[in-house]
Amino acid sequence: MADLRNYQSRVQTGEMIDQGLRAYMLKVYNLMALGLAITGVAAYLGFNFAVQDGQLTQFGALLFQSPLRWVVILAPLAVVFFLSFRIHQMSVSAAQTTFWIYAALVGLSLSSIFLVYTGQSVVQTFFVTAASFGALSLYGYTAKRDLSAMGSFLIMGLFGLIIASLVNIFLASSALQFAISVIGVLIFAGLTAYDTQRIKELYFEADDVAVAGRKAIMGALTLYLDFLNLFMFLLQFMGNRR
Repeated sequence: MADLRNYQSRVQTGEMIDQGLRAYMLKVYNLMALGLAITGVAAYLGFNFAVQDGQLTQFGALLFQSPLRWVVILAPLAVVFFLSFRIHQMSVSAAQTTFWIYAALVGLSLSSIFLVYTGQSVVQTFFVTAASFGALSLYGYTAKRDLSAMGSFLIMGLFGLIIASLVNIFLASSALQFAISVIGVLIFAGLTAYDTQRIKELYFEADDVAVAGRKAIMGALTLYLDFLNLFMFLLQFMGNRR
């Protein structure tokens, strides 16, 4: 009887952990999806305020041609660093609000893609990215194999990709840009699976509400960045330029 009670207790504990993990991951995905929605709305509104009847408005000139564009470009970077380093001292609501602000700033900085690519190709690429991301994240969630070794390799590759991108600013090589785009898609495809597994493993049943909330926000931010970068690199292949 004692063995049966111990077995039932282990089964009930396992079920509780599974339910808690599912709720935690669902919160991560919901936060990420809402962040992407805010980014999309901000990008669309920013473009519509910046361009009317095919011409730049005064707001568009400030956004795309004046020194203010560097503020718009660099502001999201400052906010994401602030969130990453300060999240353990922030309340869950403050951290979540900071994430929404970051997502809106990213959207504003990305509004220029509508100047380069047609709206139809942007939408098509988004849905391709969403399908690819979903499959890759599902693989990372269900994979039994430890992806840590692959993750370390991909992170090193990401640093190399950043360096190559900076170099190509000066070289302006179309061949190098094509190679960067291909490698970028592969790196962020792998990181999507790796980061999903890592976020899953960070779940701990005994976390209090605040700790679990902060973990969910950082997990959402990580997957948000994976999705966004995968989208941008795919857009370079699939996007139809104006």
